[in-house]
Amino acid sequence: MNYTELFHKLQPDFFRQESIRALPADRVFTELVMDLHQLPPQMAPSHSINGITFREYAGEPAPLLNAVSFVEKDWLPYFTEEERYYCAFSGETIAAFCCLSDMGRFQGLRVGGPGCVGTVPAFRRQGIGLEMVRRATKILQEDGFDLSWIHYTHLALWYSRLGYEPVLWWNREGILREKT
Repeated sequence: MNYTELFHKLQPDFFRQESIRALPADRVFTELVMDLHQLPPQMAPSHSINGITFREYAGEPAPLLNAVSFVEKDWLPYFTEEERYYCAFSGETIAAFCCLSDMGRFQGLRVGGPGCVGTVPAFRRQGIGLEMVRRATKILQEDGFDLSWIHYTHLALWYSRLGYEPVLWWNREGILREKT
């Protein structure tokens, strides 16, 4: 598959955005993919995650937006009522969150992915985010997506633990290399 072509289909004019052009020249980001026709990621948490539950978010926007603001205020515009969200909860408190994004079609394949993945600082380093992404990916598979795509990350090794495969590396100038 031509991942560069897929990237440009999913993210037209990406490298023309001011925010991307303003990134430091030495920052390299990764795009990752998982074929959802394969078995979903089976990795279990390395230890139990006591008191944490996982489900799609169906509440008022304010608690979700509050959790997002603790992680990355620049993501707030992506959290609209039109999107679907998957969250980890400690009681009714959001511990981690992600968008369940439908990114469109490419060569007949339906592409989606967990996006804007974040864990509230008080809940980090417990495996919550990784387990949430594993479950979110399984939901995308159950919803009939063919590929799950991780966009614009510097956490390639983290996502690779679930079976996501790095396929593109880029900086503010454009695509640096593609998996061969």
